[in-house]
Amino acid sequence: MNNTNLYNEVKVYLRRKGEPDLVVKIPPEINHQRRRLCYELYTAFDNPSYLGSILFDENGYWIYDGNDLSINEQEQIARFIINYEEKI
Repeated sequence: MNNTNLYNEVKVYLRRKGEPDLVVKIPPEINHQRRRLCYELYTAFDNPSYLGSILFDENGYWIYDGNDLSINEQEQIARFIINYEEKI
């Protein structure tokens, strides 16, 4: 199974084409459903908006479940989660 290293809330800075850049908050809650890791995504504002979720299967493949992020933005978040290492 794909192991990621997100144990605390993190924020991802997304570069967006034709729109203002966006900071996305990924809380530490991980939903384990059908042997998949699922990370919920929110804007990093005082009143956050839900942006969808990124799901990972046992082979490390990911899929975005939502309508608010472009393919490039989805790839940025998935890459961040896969490559993130918690600072000790």
